[in-house]
Amino acid sequence: MVRRKLHFHNSSLRHPASPDGMTITASDYRIYPTYRRTVTGTFTGDLKVVRITDDRLIFPYDGAPMIGPFETALEAREAAARKGAEVVAADLLNPEY
Repeated sequence: MVRRKLHFHNSSLRHPASPDGMTITASDYRIYPTYRRTVTGTFTGDLKVVRITDDRLIFPYDGAPMIGPFETALEAREAAARKGAEVVAADLLNPEY
């Protein structure tokens, strides 16, 4: 079992994201890619994407697709990292507040 250690900063020390003025960049996101082993011996990617300006969980969301399965843990983790980059790019184009 893989356990992620997530460290969030106190949001009261940061400026909140505002739709009318603050520019959000890719550095305003944290991507946590990892993997899980299935009972069949394959691996699936596991991903958490957080926008740190407002501590909003962007991924996973309800109905999020499974990443994988893959033959190796490295493939699963790399696929999760690619998916995280896609999620960040999509949120930069159309952010939800």
